[in-house]
Amino acid sequence: MQAMGIPVWKPKDTPHPPPPSPSRGEGEEEMPSVLLNSYPSSLPSPLEGRREERLGAGRGVRGSSCSHLSWDELRATVQSCTRCDLAKTRTQTVFGTGNQQAVWMVIGEAPGAEEDKQGLPFVGKAGQLLNNMLAAIGMPRETVYIANVLKCRPPNNRDPKPDEAANCRGYLERQIELVNPALILVVGRIAAQNMLQTDAPLARLRGREHLAPVSRTPVVVTYHPAYLLRQPADKRKAWQDLLFAREVAARYVR
Repeated sequence: MQAMGIPVWKPKDTPHPPPPSPSRGEGEEEMPSVLLNSYPSSLPSPLEGRREERLGAGRGVRGSSCSHLSWDELRATVQSCTRCDLAKTRTQTVFGTGNQQAVWMVIGEAPGAEEDKQGLPFVGKAGQLLNNMLAAIGMPRETVYIANVLKCRPPNNRDPKPDEAANCRGYLERQIELVNPALILVVGRIAAQNMLQTDAPLARLRGREHLAPVSRTPVVVTYHPAYLLRQPADKRKAWQDLLFAREVAARYVR
């Protein structure tokens, strides 16, 4: 919680209270900071386990022209993509980054200005907060794979248009297939609605285990880090989402 910028409250007369269970619905203010860097015995680290045991192993991307592409071929295809007008305004494409055999995959909405400059997802202030969020749950950035629904920055950071998201859909589905994660953490309403093909509000998508439409990979939804920078009071809810994501991932990793 300290890594996410959440104040940790402790009673003055009990400087060393026993750590409570991290179950959802519990008083957030009593959650100990020790949960940031370790897993309770009932929840093994998602980094443990064999890749072949993950949910969705061996499932292909149905109906995608990208389903046969290797990592290098997919990256080259994205870099040369001109399917929509975003190709005219981008500085460069933002393919994705991280561990290509990650247990967790993080999916955001679209690149911003800094991402467009560097060609990497989540490298601005929101990216710094995302790094803290991942570290807080015991999943440092280098252990996950991060990608966006869109591979190009929309002008003025506007929301993706439906046809833009549709044009990038095959790229994202192939990335999911190649990574074959045990869990997908989707950050933000726009990314969640595009990923899950729904118009449900974020409040209805949080706190539930979803399945990605094609890969059937478990999906957990939380707030976008950029939103949390504007509304830091909701960091506590995001922390609960991260705990829930860890619980979901633990079901599929042995």
